[in-house]
Amino acid sequence: MVQISRWQLVLVVGVLLLGIVLAVPNFIPRDDLEDLPDWLPKQQVNLGLDLQGGAYLLYEVDLASVFEEQLENLTDAVRVELREARIGYSGLDARPAENAVVFQIRDAEQVEAARTRLATLATGTLFSIEDNGSGRIELTEQAVDERRQHVVQQAIEVIRRRIDETGTREPAIQRQGDERILIQLPGIDDPERAKDVIGKTAKLSFRFVLDDVRPGVDPIPAGAEVLPSDEQLGSGQTRQYVVRKRVMISGDNLTDAQSTFQQAQPVVSFRFDSVGAQRFAQATSENVGRLFAIVLDEKVISAPVIREPILGGSGVISGNFTVQETQDLALLLRAGALPAPLTLLEERTVGPGLGADSIRAGEIAAVLGMVLVVGFMSAVYGLFGVFANIALLANLVLILAALSGLQATLTLPGIAGIVLTIGMAVDANVLVFERIREEQRLGRGPVMAIDSGYRRAMTTIIDANLTTLIAAMLLFQFGTGPIKGFAVTLMIGLITSMFTAIMVSRLLVVFWLRRRRPKELAI
Repeated sequence: MVQISRWQLVLVVGVLLLGIVLAVPNFIPRDDLEDLPDWLPKQQVNLGLDLQGGAYLLYEVDLASVFEEQLENLTDAVRVELREARIGYSGLDARPAENAVVFQIRDAEQVEAARTRLATLATGTLFSIEDNGSGRIELTEQAVDERRQHVVQQAIEVIRRRIDETGTREPAIQRQGDERILIQLPGIDDPERAKDVIGKTAKLSFRFVLDDVRPGVDPIPAGAEVLPSDEQLGSGQTRQYVVRKRVMISGDNLTDAQSTFQQAQPVVSFRFDSVGAQRFAQATSENVGRLFAIVLDEKVISAPVIREPILGGSGVISGNFTVQETQDLALLLRAGALPAPLTLLEERTVGPGLGADSIRAGEIAAVLGMVLVVGFMSAVYGLFGVFANIALLANLVLILAALSGLQATLTLPGIAGIVLTIGMAVDANVLVFERIREEQRLGRGPVMAIDSGYRRAMTTIIDANLTTLIAAMLLFQFGTGPIKGFAVTLMIGLITSMFTAIMVSRLLVVFWLRRRRPKELAI
């Protein structure tokens, strides 16, 4: 244990230099880091919500609306299939509470034909038509569960794309339970805009307007519905449109959307993929002179007249928009629509002033803990205590470097983990130094005492740190939020403290021993 091989020396020096290089960017302003060459490390420790302020949002995914829409689509499909086959039916209805669609075939002689015709809709369903013509298509439990999982995961991905578009750094987006999504946005300065961007469904569709049907006067035909708009009539009322439920082109076919200007007015330009461009060209070519409604989240935002076929696969959404509204709308269209509406359940906003106070309190605790530990080690173990203090300083540098390199998020409990690590980091040195004292009292010389002290204390050091490391791993695995932050810094601190206590402090002790060759140890 008093022999340091060349590879051990190279390892210790290399790790320390790497730690310094990774830790230094944290002391350089971010604007100055951008001017440095790309090959230099520029990662800084990410501060959590409780340290730099921001927004905490808890949403619930409206899965009921997803299944209602799925059943409505299934109902329309049944209607189309039966009409095309000229099969008489009645009582066609969606039952969301049962996740089923029911209907009645009027003529018993057409039951077999209906079974054959509707068999193509039976994927993921329990499909049956009784001999008396009573039919039922019910979603299976497996299909419902798979759909639920897919919708929540898709919502998380859409939210992530939207937040990334706003430039927010290191957002935390995670699922909670079956239907909830937790979002933490550190450093955000406009929580209201973030809520608008996150919570809007942004479901875009292009549908034809039935301009010969007057809402509130004429009966609404099957396959159509009344949708509001932002247009104001002369009477002060909001204009309503009767539009087909059938979607000609959906927002899923968009490839790009940008905020721009047309005739000095802010608008949103969009472009379709090849499939969407073909559908758009066909729809506009066959319906020149008709109103074509652009529907966003069940509201008509524009209903222009098709003057001529649009064959380029691109278009413009105009309306009474501000520049900020067109930018947000373009962002939402680029990121994609949410598969289901979101309901905001809980909102918390942490101001940057509170975060600064937390950082200041954490710094005071860390510095005070460091001073007390350094003073204790120096007073009790003399020069050997100084060696332990140098190793402790190296440990803090490595913790900072690891947090920067791994891009881990530092939270207030994480600072508590660092403060705890400061006290625990010298435990290994205390065990070694006390063992050296015992060996020296038994009459062994400096070399033998140091060698025996490190060798015999090693098992105890590994056992103590390993058990604590296991506890920290369990906290990380089963904990959430702040608990994970505490576990991360604790795990990193345990690993780095073992390295600095076993390698760095021993390296200093061995160098001193070879240089001074003392006859006895002042420890």
